[in-house]
Parts: sequence; structure tokens; C-alpha cells
Amino acid sequence: MDVAEAVEAVRAGSRLALARLITQVENDTAVGRAALDRLFPFTGRAHLVGITGSPGTGKSSLVNALARELRRPTPAGLERRIAIIAVDPSSPFTGGAVLGDRVRMRDLAGDPGIFIRSMAARGALGGLSAATAAVSQVLDAAGFDVVLIETVGAGQSEVDIARLAHTTLVVESPGMGDDIQAIKAGILEIADILVVNKADRPGVENTERALRTMLELAKNHTAEAAWLPPVLRTVAVQSVGVEDLRQMIEAHSEYLHRTGQWQQLEAERLRAELDHLIQATLVERWRRALPSGALDAALTALAQRKISPHQALEDLL
Repeated sequence: MDVAEAVEAVRAGSRLALARLITQVENDTAVGRAALDRLFPFTGRAHLVGITGSPGTGKSSLVNALARELRRPTPAGLERRIAIIAVDPSSPFTGGAVLGDRVRMRDLAGDPGIFIRSMAARGALGGLSAATAAVSQVLDAAGFDVVLIETVGAGQSEVDIARLAHTTLVVESPGMGDDIQAIKAGILEIADILVVNKADRPGVENTERALRTMLELAKNHTAEAAWLPPVLRTVAVQSVGVEDLRQMIEAHSEYLHRTGQWQQLEAERLRAELDHLIQATLVERWRRALPSGALDAALTALAQRKISPHQALEDLL
């Protein structure tokens, strides 16, 4: 694959070139890295929206309905291009995505203004694939206005999405058990918008009341001008409440730009990405510099309890 031609094709709107380039980026090939370098000056424009929450809350159905709603022309008559990154659990056999959100979102497939990509988590903690940030950059540079990023749904570990997205939606639903389960998940620390999906189910009032109580408790520790996460009800499969959710996402985007937090989030995201690259590169260089068999010998000594992990570290360094 010629990098210059691939980048030009992606910028020109070729879906085939985009899909192929994303595969290169996911696999961390030399072509993928070179393309990311060339595309980077065109990034920073898309609104990255993360959708997270416990399994069974209807995240995929909500993403499906939200994508359709975002595709509606704006009051000015503009049509937004929407990309969806659906991060699925990995197959233990193939390493590929198990659930395949594109199957559940097949009614969006005929829309040329929507691009869907399933990604395998590949063991990454935090509910995101390690390549998700890079793929979101490709989609940003390709001219998509909004990138919806749906996480695995692993529960308490899903904080990485808050570092990547500009706006984070945390999805709850009635009947999931403990009404204050969200507190355990650190929900208030990552949520910009709280969504009670499947709101036609019994118990929705209890779930919403618990969330609002948590927000009131947190309000006392929040700056006066800070964004207070709203609680919205939706029934995604019927598209109920999805228009209100779209309006709230737009309101949050306006808030971020007005207060300068958009630039702050971008800076923090780039710092986190650079830190990750530095760590990965230094570890790889260190591994290459190790004498042959040194790591295996240290692991053997560890297994035999002859040395501790800290002693092994000292020896290897």
C-alpha cells in the first residue's frame, strides 16, 4: 500500500481506502504509522463521543438510534458525517471481535454518511482497544464530524474512554440490580451525560432518583460554573428521548468550546497518547537490549521463589 495514495484516498472520502488503512493502523504496521503521521495535521475537528456502561444496558441500540438522529440535517441545512467505533470483546481463538456490532447496526449500513468499524479489545483494560485512539484520529482526518465510540462494557475499569472522548455518556438501565451500582463504578468521575435507557421498564424512577441523589451529593464539591451531568431517559429501540440526548451532546460541545475545556481535553489526550508511546517504545528497546535468555532466567528464578519481583527488576535493569 502506497502511503501517500492511501492518505489522499481517505481524505477524498474513499470508504474502501479508509477501511484498509484502519486495518493497517490496528495492526500497528509501518504503513499505518506513516499514514497517521501524514493525517495528524488534519485532526482535532471531530467531536469524540464515548458511550459506556454495564453490559445489558442497551448501548449498541442507543448508538444506533443516536447515529440516525445525528444524521438529521441541522437547522442550517448541514448534514453531519458520523463514524462509529464499536469496541467488542476479543475471541480467545482468533483475537477478533466477538459480538460484531455491525450486525446489530445493519440498518445503518445503507447510509453513505455513516461509517461503522468493529474493533476487538485484544485484552486492553479500560474497555478500549489500544488502537482506538489512533483509529479515531484516522476518522477525524477523514472528515467525520462526530465519532461515536462504544466501549466493551466491562464496568468499573472503563475510565479510559473519559480520557479519549470529549463527551462521555454513561448508560444505565432499570432492573440491573443495585440502584447505586453506579457509585461503585466511579460513574460521576467520568460521566458528562447520564442516560437511563430502557426507560419503559419498571423501576426507572428508582434508578433516576438514585442517580440524581448522587449528583446532588457531588454538586457540593463542584465549582459553580462546572458542567453538572444531566440525567436523561431514553428508549433507544423506539428512538424515544434520543433527540433530547442529541441536543444535550451539542450543548456539552458548546460548553467545552465556550469555557476553553475543549483545548484542555485535547492537550490531556495528546499527553496521555505520548506517554503511552514513550512507555511502549522504551520497553521494546529495553527488551531488545537484554542479553539472550536473561528474561527467561529471571522468570525461572521468580517461579522458584529464589528472587522477588523487585530483585528480578534490579537484575534485569
